[in-house]
Amino acid sequence: MPGSPAPLGGISLDQFMRRHWQRRPLLVRGAFPDFQSPVSPGDLFALAARDDVESRLVTSFGGRWRLAHGPFERDELPSPRRRQWTLLVQGVDTLVDPVHELLERFRFVADARLDDLMVSYATDGGGVGPHLDSYDVFLIQAHGRRRWRVARPGPTELLEGMPLKILSRFEPEHDWVLEPGDLLYLPPGWGHDGTALGECMTFSVGFRAPSRHELLRAWLADQAETPPTGPDPRYSDAGQPATRHPGEVPSRMHATLAAWLRGWRPTRRAVDDFIGRFLTEPKASVWFERPSRSLSPAALAQQAARRGLRADRRTRMSWRDGRFFINGECVEMPAPARPLLRRLADRRRLPPDVLARTPVDSPLFDSLHAWFDAGWIHLDEPSRPAARRPGSTRRP
Repeated sequence: MPGSPAPLGGISLDQFMRRHWQRRPLLVRGAFPDFQSPVSPGDLFALAARDDVESRLVTSFGGRWRLAHGPFERDELPSPRRRQWTLLVQGVDTLVDPVHELLERFRFVADARLDDLMVSYATDGGGVGPHLDSYDVFLIQAHGRRRWRVARPGPTELLEGMPLKILSRFEPEHDWVLEPGDLLYLPPGWGHDGTALGECMTFSVGFRAPSRHELLRAWLADQAETPPTGPDPRYSDAGQPATRHPGEVPSRMHATLAAWLRGWRPTRRAVDDFIGRFLTEPKASVWFERPSRSLSPAALAQQAARRGLRADRRTRMSWRDGRFFINGECVEMPAPARPLLRRLADRRRLPPDVLARTPVDSPLFDSLHAWFDAGWIHLDEPSRPAARRPGSTRRP
């Protein structure tokens, strides 16, 4: 099992997955002993000021809910001394290395299920109201204290005329106050309402659960942009008599087009490749930073044999059978290279001794060099400072 031990207290992974995952909540006191938040409120305010970062501001001043979308300059945010406001910043795991490293503790769930790590800052009384999520979430109390009231799945009606999806009926059966280092797991559909008790920060590790409609919408858009690999017939109605009803859809035309739609079948390979690309596609706000100095394949091989390689914190990588998916692209590798790429996907690193035995002229090293040049992987270092900028390139 890659990564650090799971923060589940005395519960084993098997017990958690069997008893709690997508079934019922779990509160773990002291899941992260002596926890110190890797980001400060000031760090979060600086991230919220960037136009390449998704952020939201929720206020409930005077009992009136308001929602605004960033970026926010510091003077656009309320004073920390003012009660009842919350700042939420998405994807902090892609922006700050120490935050990304927290995700290692949750890799008992496949990376393909991971969405992102959101950080919320709230002043006393701040929150977003009672609501429910359609995905699993782990809530880490990072700073200060927050009260969580939790209700089992029930009525889903929302208050009308609100800028937020606030449940109109909310009957909690659990009432917990979380301290720094405490962890709360919530399955999909469980209502919850978090209220800051003084200034606090909470980390939310969310797991994606695409709906069928979302998957089909992405699939059809992908197929529409894919050039046909075989004949692409075009409608013809040679010999069609003159019509007496020009407003009517011709029966022959309708029958031909309907047959095309009903008869279209994707290949298994196309489906498999799309699923892998779909699940590793970075969010639109994610950019990669190319290396400051380009290296030839030989130079990269020499340094990698001494230092090893690691995946960038923003890189999404998965594999299935003999195909590998990285940042929305599909790569096939000869059988001898597959164990190494599986290791990179599972552990997010390749050690120097393995790379020292990898020929520079191999298909594997060709891909590693291309990914290095795109900023998707880097030469490893014993210790590295947290990066602050997400970079300047999307794809090689």
